[in-house]
Formats: sequence, structure tokens, C-alpha cells
Amino acid sequence: MKNAFAIVTFSAFLSACATPAQVATSAAPAGAAAATDAPAAAAAASSAASSAATPAAKDAGKSGGAPGAASVAASPAGTPPAATLVLPNVALTSELVYRITKAELEFKQGNWQGPYITMLALAQQTRDPRLAQRGAEMAMTAKQGAEALSAIRLWRTLAPTSDEAIQFQLGFLVNQPDLREAEQVFALRLKLLEPKARPLAMFQMQQLLAHLKDQRAAFALQERVLAPYDALLETHLILAQSAFALNDAVRAHAEAERALAIKADSELAVLTKAQVAGDLEKALAVLSEFLGKYPQASEVRAAYARILVDAKQIGLAQQQFLILLKDQPDNPATLYSLGAMAMQDQDLPNAEKYLTRYIEVLADQQNSERDPAKVLITLAQLAEHRGDLAAAYRWLEQIDASDDKQYLAARLKMAQLTARQGRLDDARAQLADLQPSEGNDQAQVLLVDAQLLRDAGDVLSAFVILENANQRFPGNPDLLYEFALIAEKLGRFELMEKTLRQVMIAAPDNQQAYNALGYSLAERNQRLPEAYSLIARALAMAPGDPYIMDSMGWVQFRMGQLDEAEATLRRAYALRNDAEIAVHLGEVLFAKGDLQGARQLWQDAQRKDPQNDVLKTTLSRLNQRL
Repeated sequence: MKNAFAIVTFSAFLSACATPAQVATSAAPAGAAAATDAPAAAAAASSAASSAATPAAKDAGKSGGAPGAASVAASPAGTPPAATLVLPNVALTSELVYRITKAELEFKQGNWQGPYITMLALAQQTRDPRLAQRGAEMAMTAKQGAEALSAIRLWRTLAPTSDEAIQFQLGFLVNQPDLREAEQVFALRLKLLEPKARPLAMFQMQQLLAHLKDQRAAFALQERVLAPYDALLETHLILAQSAFALNDAVRAHAEAERALAIKADSELAVLTKAQVAGDLEKALAVLSEFLGKYPQASEVRAAYARILVDAKQIGLAQQQFLILLKDQPDNPATLYSLGAMAMQDQDLPNAEKYLTRYIEVLADQQNSERDPAKVLITLAQLAEHRGDLAAAYRWLEQIDASDDKQYLAARLKMAQLTARQGRLDDARAQLADLQPSEGNDQAQVLLVDAQLLRDAGDVLSAFVILENANQRFPGNPDLLYEFALIAEKLGRFELMEKTLRQVMIAAPDNQQAYNALGYSLAERNQRLPEAYSLIARALAMAPGDPYIMDSMGWVQFRMGQLDEAEATLRRAYALRNDAEIAVHLGEVLFAKGDLQGARQLWQDAQRKDPQNDVLKTTLSRLNQRL
């Protein structure tokens, strides 16, 4: 149930929105040891929480109760406001400037110890906490945890009310075996802060403690530190999430109920209650009841819709997403969800409508971090499906080179679309312009080049390209599989079988290799029991694949199992309205004496694909005309 739907703990929520810490990340390099990275995590938690928008923000503004996490988002520095830092009145003498400058230059040259000692000595001499802070940053950059903690302790002594210093200190203390000092500092921090800033600090505490191995000790610490703030909504939400992480469903439920008792319209509280409910049905009931009272709760409705999807109640989920879309017509997540569900239902026009709008919305959101590449590829497929190759090409053109794999896939598909428009030379020129650095990507370019030639009828040239490609990239399953299909077209059946068996060794889970060999044997009416076994193995790997079902129906037909063949092919045709499946099913009906049913299927196949070779061969062999 923990992963059933997208309700996250406060710590995960903060991490997902985290931004680089303003001070710590400038000093601590990537890859620093855990002990020296901890203060940076604390600072990042502060920055993240201040910039995030959650249901808690809505909760804070709806009533005069305890404010939510986002109440302090206006704090410019991203940290809870504390007492104004009082700095000493120190004369900036030439000697002081010289010593600081010298220390910084030495530190820049890679020497940390001397500059560190200088900064701490000057901090003690001047009583200026900023110098102690700089010493801490130097030690963290050098991954010297003990020295960093010493500097932070001095920083705290010189600026006892500095919330930034407290956060850095906590980042180290939570990694100590004994958490008693950390607990004292957590409690002190909450006490020093103004009431409106405490919820944010609570969330930061949860984030820091979430990384501890002993989560029971962390939970007990939170209970003690939060005890004076029992009237706050956030106290019980944090305890509910932490109890749930410990698999204490009873305590988690009780804390969620306590949060709702404090603020009945809290979206975050009811989402937490749903998460700890125990199963999907209970979670749905919790959220449905809440929406009955508070229909404008968009975060709850979005979660409700996602759980309905998980519960396979797609129709009801669509209704919820449509309600969300009515209130927020340009919400990318809603548009994407509706597009995905329409695709699943084979409602291609609506899928195209929603996904097109999704791309338009992302284009208007200049700072969006969503990657549109997969949706652009899907839109290209939809356009191609309805025969608009130019539109498909335009969608693919929008995929940039930020993702090498997606970019290559788009360019390969663009070459295929060009070839389908009768411009084979232009398509091959497009492929020649692609110069991927990785071997597998180079193999894909050669594979598509061979396929273009094959589809254009130049099978021999395709064979030569693949033969050379397999020498350059031995053991590549895709190249081997395509080479086998080309060999079959040239009538080189022994080479085809040998190559397909190489694919089975290189990629034992490649169901298409088993299916291709089984179908080839069945088509040639050879070794039918072996063909049946190969196709059965492929079908076990992909039981819902209509093309493998088609192969199974065909081998059953070849073995004289007409009723079984008809049933299998009807299932395949119901899943995929494909011309070749229709031809096979028509021949089975023809063999059973149902000429009218056979002709209807063949006519359907002719409408779908007038040039289909299987249809032409079948009609000629059976001496039939449509």
C-alpha cells in the first residue's frame, strides 16, 4: 500500500523540490563524505520547503489555525525567521584584510588546514561568527568532518540564535551514534523560532531523521521534541507519516485522525489518512467521503483519480480527471493522464487531443522540467496511424538532442517516414548524417537502413548491409533477427534458422525469435510439432501479443485443428484488427466451409491493405476473387 499512489512523506516531498543550498553547496564538493554533506542537506531542506507549494499551504490560509509548511515561503533566505543576528563592531584593519585574503588564496590553491586555522583564530579574536562559518565551509570542502563540527560549534557560540548555524550543526549531530545532543538542539531550535516558522522546522527535522538507520529511535526523538506542540496540525501529520514508515498502522491512523480533528478540511491530512488506510478500497472510501464535503479539493481529487487507475476503475478515473481539467484546463499532469487513458482505451482522437494540448502547455511554461520527448513520439505515432505522415514528421522534429536516445529514435523514425513518401535516397541520406558514438546506436542506424531497402524491394542490398553489420557488431540480437528475416525472404531457410537460434542464445527472452522460427516452419508446413512448441514458448513470454496468437492459430490450422485455430485467430483479431490476421482467419473459415465469412474477412483485409502480399497469395492459391 505504501507505493499504491503518489502520496509522499514530508521528507520525500521536500527532497523532490530541493534546490541547492546557498552556502553549503558553494563550499562542499559533490561526492563529499556523509558527515560533511549533512549540513548541506539541512540547508537544502530549508530552501526546498520554502519554495514548495502543497496542500499544507492551502490549509494555512483557510482558517486561523496553525499555519502549514508554506506559510514561511515568503522568507527571502528560505529559512525560518529567527532573532536578528548581531555582529561585533570590528575595525577592518589592513592586517585583518591581509590574513583573510592570504587564507582564501591558499585555500584556493588546495591547502585547507592553514586557512581553516586562520579563520577559527580570527573568529575567536574578533567574535565574528561569519569567520567561523567560513572555517566550517573550508573543512567541509576538505571532507574533514571533525574539524567542520568544531568550527560549527564555535559559530554557534558566537551566534547562538543563528538558525543557519543550528541547521548546519544538526546536519552533523544526526549522524552521531548518540542522538541526545541532536535532540536538545532540535528542541532549542523549535523554541527559538517564531510560532509561524515552527511547522517548516518540523518538516526539516523529519527530513534529517529520515536518513537514520534506527528509525524507531528517530520516531521516539520526534515524539519527545514535538510533544509541546500537540495542538499543531503538522505535529500529527509528521508522526503519522513516521509511524507508517515503521509499519505501525494503528498509530499512523490515530495520528492522521488527530490531524483531521484539528483541521477538518486539510487536504494533506486526508491524503495521509488514505495512505495509511491499508488497502485501495479503504483509501478510495476515505478520499471519496472527503470530496463529498470539500469538492474543490484538487490535490485530493488528483490522488483519488490516481488510485482509481491503480484499482483498474479507468472510467471513474477519467471522470475525476475531467473534473480537474474543467477547473484547471492547462494542468499538464491532468492532460497527460487523460491522454494516457485514452490511449489505453484505443480512443485515439481524444488521446491526440489531450496530448497535443499537453505539448502546447509545456511550450508556454518556459521553466518546465517535464521532458516532452515520449509524448512527441506518441503523437507522431498517432499521426502516422491516421495517415498524416507530414504531421508525424513535424512532431518528431521537435525532439531535441538533450536526450541522445530519444533524439536518435526520432531521427530514425523520420528517415522511415521519408522513405514511406517514396524518397528512399533522401531517407538514406538522413541516416548517413547520423553519427552516434555508441556501438549499439550505430547498429540501430544500419538496421534501419537495411529495413528501408527491404521495404523498397531491394532485399539483396539489405542482406549485404546486415551481413556486414553482423561482422561489425557480432551478437547484436536486433541485427541478427532482421538478418534472419531477410534470409527467409531470399529463400535461405537454413541460414534463417541458424541465425534465429543465435538470437535465442544471445537474448533468451526474445519471444519474437521463437515466434518467427515457429511461424516460418508452419508457413512451409514443416516440423509442425516443433513449430507449435516454439510458438507456444513465445506465447508464454507474451500472452497478450496478437501477432504471436496469429502464429499459434496458423500452426493449429496447419495441424488440422480447425476449431482451435478459429478460436485463437478470433482472439488475435479482436486484439488487433490486422489485415494478415484477417487473411489467416478467413482461410480457416474457408476450410470449414464458411465461404461467406471468409470472403467478408478478406474484403476487410483488402480495405485495410490493398497491396498485402499474404492476401494476394492466399486468394491465388485458393482460386478466389473478391
